[in-house]
Amino acid sequence: MRIAAIGLGSMGYGMAASALKAGLVVHGFDVNADAMARFQEAGGQPGSLAEVAPTIGAAMVVVLNAAQTESVLFGDDALVPKMAKGAVVIACATVPPEFAREMAGRCAEHGVLYLDAPISGGSLRAADGDLTIMAAGSDEAFAAAGPALEATASNVYNMGPEIGAGSAMKAVHQVLAGVNIVTMAEAMTFGMSQGIAPEKFMEIVPNCGGTSWMLENRGPHIVDGDYTPHSTVDIWLKDLGIVLDIAKNSKFGVPITAAALQQYVAASGMGHGLEDDAAVAKVYARHAGLTLPGEG
Repeated sequence: MRIAAIGLGSMGYGMAASALKAGLVVHGFDVNADAMARFQEAGGQPGSLAEVAPTIGAAMVVVLNAAQTESVLFGDDALVPKMAKGAVVIACATVPPEFAREMAGRCAEHGVLYLDAPISGGSLRAADGDLTIMAAGSDEAFAAAGPALEATASNVYNMGPEIGAGSAMKAVHQVLAGVNIVTMAEAMTFGMSQGIAPEKFMEIVPNCGGTSWMLENRGPHIVDGDYTPHSTVDIWLKDLGIVLDIAKNSKFGVPITAAALQQYVAASGMGHGLEDDAAVAKVYARHAGLTLPGEG
């Protein structure tokens, strides 16, 4: 199978590399020329997107948001009109469900299938082909996307044929993920205020009932004082903003999510928006007069 991987950031590059390992023919594209060159050195195929588009069976679109997704599919160098009928778009960004439905409708006008397929698992699991994908689409879309899904994910959940269901499930997940990072930062810095070192926190809590995957994944970033971005603070402004918009339209209160979002907003306002999302701990540290590892 020949596919295009569009977006070679921390998640997209890992997915593209996993597809290569699985024996698929993969063309990788990104606005970052260095990322494209690196991927071709690893075995990715050359060629422009315009040249490649008619030959691919699937396009994995692993970009940041709805605006970038729409730009790839229908922007100045629109991908979808160049794709063969029956090929599939695998749309992986976290987007509002109504946006996914709009994109699916526009793809259908060109005879192109659409899979509403947000992803979860982080960059390391992306590189191992071990992601979780929560996808919605027709049986035909799942069949067309099958080799790419199998190559990049260990868990693919079929959310049914109704486009938007995958994005809705991702929004539900992001409530837990986003809140867990903030509560990890709150608990760790609270511990510091009580004389408990971050290292001791990370020694004990992962063996207790209050742990979470996000705590165990992000806590070490604070302990190491390393905020190299795997997932940035600013991503949560988008993702939890989507949650709040959906909830408002549904007249469903999400006060804990709203409180978590405000901490990410504060971290971004302090200049940490492009740092790893564990940098939300810096909000608590500043307010409490604490010095985090690697600072001071």
